[in-house]
Amino acid sequence: MGTGFLDAFAQEYKQLLDSELRARVERLDAPSVIKESMIYSLEAGGKRIRPLLLFATLDAFGIDPKNGLNAAAAAEMIHTYSLIHDDLPSMDNDDLRRGKPTNHKVFGDAVAILAGDALLTYSFEVISTLPNEFASADTKLKLVIEMARAAGTEGMVGGQVADMEGEGKKLSLEELDYIHIHKTGKLLKFCVVAGAIMAEASQSQFDHLSAFAHHLGLAFQIQDDILDLTGNQQVIGKPVGSDTANDKSTYPQLLSLEGARAALSNQINQAKEFLKKTGLNTNLLREITDLVASRDH
Repeated sequence: MGTGFLDAFAQEYKQLLDSELRARVERLDAPSVIKESMIYSLEAGGKRIRPLLLFATLDAFGIDPKNGLNAAAAAEMIHTYSLIHDDLPSMDNDDLRRGKPTNHKVFGDAVAILAGDALLTYSFEVISTLPNEFASADTKLKLVIEMARAAGTEGMVGGQVADMEGEGKKLSLEELDYIHIHKTGKLLKFCVVAGAIMAEASQSQFDHLSAFAHHLGLAFQIQDDILDLTGNQQVIGKPVGSDTANDKSTYPQLLSLEGARAALSNQINQAKEFLKKTGLNTNLLREITDLVASRDH
């Protein structure tokens, strides 16, 4: 995944997060099929980049990353809900996600929609019940507001709508940036910002971390677009070339493959510059940034 230090960190906190996610869903008083559907997609694999960013941000402030477990679980629930809904026939109509049949292929459209709804609503309960010793009531309120903005019409939902409206159209670079800043970047940014809120960061640290996350989110999507052209389907876990098949504008399409790679490098460099300005111990965040640039899935 990354260097030995990041690998060990990621493995430890991924295991903690996976256990937390399963345990929280299993103890819900709800029909078994909806819980099975929720767990199916929560455990479908994935890099857990968003939770890792939250844990690494807390670590940068010298705070035990375990304090962020609830917030990380909430963010991953929102991310997973969005993937379940994105894959539906009325949206991207995908049969595979991370090498496994998509949720609606296993549980049917209705249960998949409800599983996404359940994960979205449950995420707000989870983040609101952060233990008081980790987050005051005021801190929890700030986290809830930031998460709602990241997931809602000014964030992920708005980006998804713009993405759908852009299909079959020749978009400008500005329009493509808007889609991905909102659809992908806002939730990723929330995870960094959440760590800063919990750590009671100074305004300067908060601003620099926000800017770091903004550039990292764009880098993440540019690499996604590059992999859609150059990746290995078995490694990625979904069909290569799906963006072209869905007639979507992409960074390689607008900038050429070489231009997209240059844009990726530029976003990564800017992200690292803002990390330096925080004055924090950002080794883990820097390694995650390198991972985003070099990932193959």
